[in-house]
Amino acid sequence: MMKRFLRRSFHNVKVKSIQFVITVSFTLISVVMLIVGIALYQKFSNTAEQNAFLNTEQIVDQVSYNLEYYIKGMSDLFEVIDYKIQNNKAVESDVLREQLDGILSSRQDIVSLALFTNKGEIFTEIPKHDVRRNVNYKEQSWFQAAMENPNHLTFSLPHIQNIFKDQYKWVVSMSKEIVFNRGGEQVRGVLLIDVNFKTIDDLCQRVSLGKKGYVYIIDESAGNIVYHPQQQLINVGLKYENVEQALQFSYGRYTDKMNDEKRLITVKTVSNIGWKIIGVSYLNEIVTVKKDTGSFIVWLLVIVILCILLLSAFMSARISKPINRLKKSMEQVERGDFDISINVKGGDEVEQLSRRFNLMVARIRQLMDQSMREQETKRKNELEVLQSQINPHFLYNTLNSVVRMVGSGKSEDVVTTITSLSKFFRISLSRGKSIITVQEELEHIRHYLIIQTMRYKNKFDYEITIDDRALVCLTPKLVLQPIVENAIYHGIEYMVDKGLIQITASVVDEKVLIVVRDNGLGMKQEALANILVGETKSDAGSGVGVRNVHERIRLYFGEMYGLEIESELEEGTEVRIWLPLLKEGDEASG
Repeated sequence: MMKRFLRRSFHNVKVKSIQFVITVSFTLISVVMLIVGIALYQKFSNTAEQNAFLNTEQIVDQVSYNLEYYIKGMSDLFEVIDYKIQNNKAVESDVLREQLDGILSSRQDIVSLALFTNKGEIFTEIPKHDVRRNVNYKEQSWFQAAMENPNHLTFSLPHIQNIFKDQYKWVVSMSKEIVFNRGGEQVRGVLLIDVNFKTIDDLCQRVSLGKKGYVYIIDESAGNIVYHPQQQLINVGLKYENVEQALQFSYGRYTDKMNDEKRLITVKTVSNIGWKIIGVSYLNEIVTVKKDTGSFIVWLLVIVILCILLLSAFMSARISKPINRLKKSMEQVERGDFDISINVKGGDEVEQLSRRFNLMVARIRQLMDQSMREQETKRKNELEVLQSQINPHFLYNTLNSVVRMVGSGKSEDVVTTITSLSKFFRISLSRGKSIITVQEELEHIRHYLIIQTMRYKNKFDYEITIDDRALVCLTPKLVLQPIVENAIYHGIEYMVDKGLIQITASVVDEKVLIVVRDNGLGMKQEALANILVGETKSDAGSGVGVRNVHERIRLYFGEMYGLEIESELEEGTEVRIWLPLLKEGDEASG
């Protein structure tokens, strides 16, 4: 009896000892790491952020100063040219032209000078080039700005120079309404000087705000981007700048987040031109202060590392022996053999761990079998979706049609087809998203129908009717193309009369209903009964198939959604697509 009591007491002490060691060790490690983290964070963040704020503000100020100085120089030059023109008795004189040629030849950044009447007729230009005669200069923004703001020098946004033939330089236009003498007569007109934008571009590109930081320029009236080092990414929608927030500041700084990275934004307004210089620096790069914190951090890290090593050694010595015995028994499992059962003795915790491990291995075995089956189905569906996104057969036929249109001189049809084809593939890719809005899906199928009507020479018409409430709802992408493809290839292509495809989207009984109807040949009831269970397969089309669409909808949203098909020979086919009334916000919250 006494021996049994002592054995039970010793066993309990052993259990508590392991638990106590683990708890105390990890508690001490957590406390130490917390202290170290707080100390490092406070020291680094306070010092680095202050230096970053000051450095970024100085750089943006310098860019602003350089740009203001350059703009002022160009404004002074404009006034000199304006003075010479207005105070010359005859603007046609050779002396004036020589003076203007001399001014322009001394400045490599001036692309051209032109003088217009108030009717938009070009009177003189320097240098002498062939002028585009089919351009309505009165409709140009720089011309209208000059006429609407008398006695005020206006600057345009960067644009392609469009006065001279074969001249495609990127310029900023300075324009102003002036009065000049022509044949002894006072004439009102507009003086235009185009400045090479490369000079402004060079001023900004030389700026460095860390490895990833940069400076860009917007115009403060509408927030249009004047300059950005990644302008091409902006144009194609791969990069976004929150100019709306920057427009709220004339000068100052604030922080924001972009792609989970914290950024410091510094704003400075350029006087007399209405442009804002915006400096962007990434706070995670601001870890450069070492002189005043180096020794402090080194000693602190040495102490922390020693503490962690001592605690680890102590904890390892207390719990490694029974765990090592369990580890040896588990090595067979590590080699991939899940058909074993282990039994390790060495304390209550280890014994309980052995039992739990046996249950875990059995469960893993079941999950692996289930996962293999699910992954196989998933891979098939993913391959089918990828095949529908990049359809070589459809692209080949479309490009063949474009070649025929070019040969026939149908340039408008070529432009329409190529435009719809580019938008079709852009929506197909959807930046890797598998769920898109009903509006995007309908836009995708509209471009597909445009291309097909071109290919089939208006063999069919189509109608798309949309309830606005359904537009913002969500749907798996590429659910309409296989259905419309079947309607064209199997329902309408072989008809004698002209076909009609009708697509409607509406909200019915708190669900989204998309209906695709055609007046084609229809299907037999035997084929109709088997189409959703995969017994019937199309010989042409997108390769996704109606069954795939049905299964994907049910996989995403549940068994109560999917496809319903009705068809009658010589009457046509109607496919109803049921989707939940789910919007983007609902998806995020769910």
